[in-house]
Amino acid sequence: MVEISASVLNVEKENSAQTFYNLETSGIDYFHIDVMDGDFVEQNTVTKMMEYINIIKQISNIPIDVHLMVKDIDEFVEYYIPFEPNRITIHYEADKQETLLEQIKKIKENKIKIGISVKPNTKIEEVFPLLPFVHMCLVMTVEPGKGGQELIPSTIEKIKRLKEYVEENQLDVDIEADGGINLQTAAQVKKAGANILVVGTALIQTENYKEMVAELKKE
Repeated sequence: MVEISASVLNVEKENSAQTFYNLETSGIDYFHIDVMDGDFVEQNTVTKMMEYINIIKQISNIPIDVHLMVKDIDEFVEYYIPFEPNRITIHYEADKQETLLEQIKKIKENKIKIGISVKPNTKIEEVFPLLPFVHMCLVMTVEPGKGGQELIPSTIEKIKRLKEYVEENQLDVDIEADGGINLQTAAQVKKAGANILVVGTALIQTENYKEMVAELKKE
């Protein structure tokens, strides 16, 4: 079953609480929190995401999917652990493998699932050694840092290769695709092997969230 993680990156602040409620009742599986530090990626969403996760935790029981696009992983992990997210995803490119393994251990010790993410230019084979230690691998299908981009076609092959490796090695690892996901590209990434889709702009801009989520989940 395909799951939908709704990115709140481009939700307008004035209507945020109502939008979160509408998303919750649409059938999404997660709220996706895009944390950007203005260093690892160009955009800075630290304050906005702090506000949004506080609102969501007050009004919703939908699981939280935190995506850290930051250089100082430790600082942000410490901040988000108290919110008890379902999952925290860190970037492979943010630090050395030894340090990443320390963070993976720390997150798991707090009974939170851990994801590892890769940028479009990172070879998927580079993260294979970390897969036995994580619950999910997030393949960025656009360059991280801003919403509304078009999916990079070459990332479809990365998802396929990842899916093959996971199956060959009998790993229990979800595959999440993030960036430029709409009804057309969703079909491509699902066929390639992704079972969790991060959808932002295409969902937020549609008039009927429930219909859109139902279409995205179709096998």
